[in-house]
Amino acid sequence: MSLLKKLAGDTAIYGVSSILSRILNFLVMTYYLTGAFPPEEYGVYSEMYAYVSILIIFFTYRMETAFFRFGSQHGNLDRTFSTGSVALLITTIILTILLVLAAPVIGPILDSSNYQKYLIWFAFIVAFDALVALPFARLRLTDRPVKFAMLKTLSILVNIISLFFFLEGLPRLIDGGWSSGAAIYDPDDRIKYVFIANFIGSAITLLFLLPDYLKIKFDFDKALLKKMLIYAGPLIVVSLAAAVNQQLNIPLVKFLATDDETLAKVIVGEYSACFKIAMLMSLAIQAFNYAAEPFFFNQSGKKNSKKTYAEVGQAFALAGSFIFLGILLYLDIFKYLIRDPKYWVALRVVPILLLANFFLGLYYNFSIWYKLRDRTIMGAYISVAGSMITLGLNFLLIPKIGYMGAAYTAMTCYAFMAAASYLTGQRYYPIPYPIRKMLTYISLAVLTYFLSEFVKDNFEISIPISLLINTGLLIAYALMIGFIERDLIKNLRAGNS
Repeated sequence: MSLLKKLAGDTAIYGVSSILSRILNFLVMTYYLTGAFPPEEYGVYSEMYAYVSILIIFFTYRMETAFFRFGSQHGNLDRTFSTGSVALLITTIILTILLVLAAPVIGPILDSSNYQKYLIWFAFIVAFDALVALPFARLRLTDRPVKFAMLKTLSILVNIISLFFFLEGLPRLIDGGWSSGAAIYDPDDRIKYVFIANFIGSAITLLFLLPDYLKIKFDFDKALLKKMLIYAGPLIVVSLAAAVNQQLNIPLVKFLATDDETLAKVIVGEYSACFKIAMLMSLAIQAFNYAAEPFFFNQSGKKNSKKTYAEVGQAFALAGSFIFLGILLYLDIFKYLIRDPKYWVALRVVPILLLANFFLGLYYNFSIWYKLRDRTIMGAYISVAGSMITLGLNFLLIPKIGYMGAAYTAMTCYAFMAAASYLTGQRYYPIPYPIRKMLTYISLAVLTYFLSEFVKDNFEISIPISLLINTGLLIAYALMIGFIERDLIKNLRAGNS
């Protein structure tokens, strides 16, 4: 249990930066921007970041995971870091130049507006993020979550300050008589300042991590790089497939929901705003992954490691079930994170997407086996199959039922990937997950949510009364889980006494 407590502590620290990034997304990028921009412009913002999730894979080519694998070996940390860093520096420079040169061609294909300029900004944003990938991975592997969280928080704060300067401060300075400000402010293309603020935040992060590069003695090992690339190769496919599964739904909604370009941007804006509420589940997943990935590698080969992995998976399932139910029972409160009620029409996607993210979290737990056993090709097979499901169902459902089709597709894809990873893992590297209990947690949570919806649909009650009833349902759910886990609770009490 002490190992689980350490993992939970690291997860909490990593979660500080994750929570702040989500505050940025909700209070600024969701709450503020849904009031500052109409849905069609907010849709542009969401679409561009969907493309970024794909670009960052090509820029980093999963070198950070390869670093975990080989850097965790005794005496290999500095050599692995320097080898990976040199490789990333060279490829980042090449890819950035290529993307800038290709922007005039790619931009008009994506949209008829200002996408060419946006792509150039994002070329540098992704470049900066790629160059800090290994220093951040080094902080995680060497068990320095506090510095990790501090640097992530700094980037977020710089991003926020820059954003408000461009969208609020600069226009007021111009109105107050600062004529020079008009030269750098374009009121007809305000959305670009969201991207410029991100550029500044990413640049500051790289600046603060430069000493991590300068402190080490660079030792480029071609043989080691070859091993790292062979190991990471299938994971690139995994990541690309994951990007397709997680982010491509936004541009697919734009291109498949309607032929009207303006209406398509409105639909994307509505969907992506409510999508952010469901992403609260991914807050826990992201914080968990930051702590768990190096933790799993460090535990590999130790006595009772499989039992530890099983306990971690069970703990995630329990926490994820409470997050799923807590958000849905208080959705009448969470919806106010979206500033303009015109976006609320898409709130019906939230339950489906929350369940999808729960399955995604299970997949991350179950998929650790092929990283530990150097069978990353299995992860590639599963991810590619998931991408085929994503593309096939999206093309089938979005033209018929709009963004609801994207939500159902995500849930189906992640449920398949979680099941496939679990079943293959039980064959090649069996971990004794208490799968029945894990499924019981989420099943009871779903049934509790349906009971809440039944009460709301069949009885005329006010929102305060509804929230009061839902609080009672949440307490009842906690009591049911407590009854199921009564033996574990007794053991914990006995251990603490």
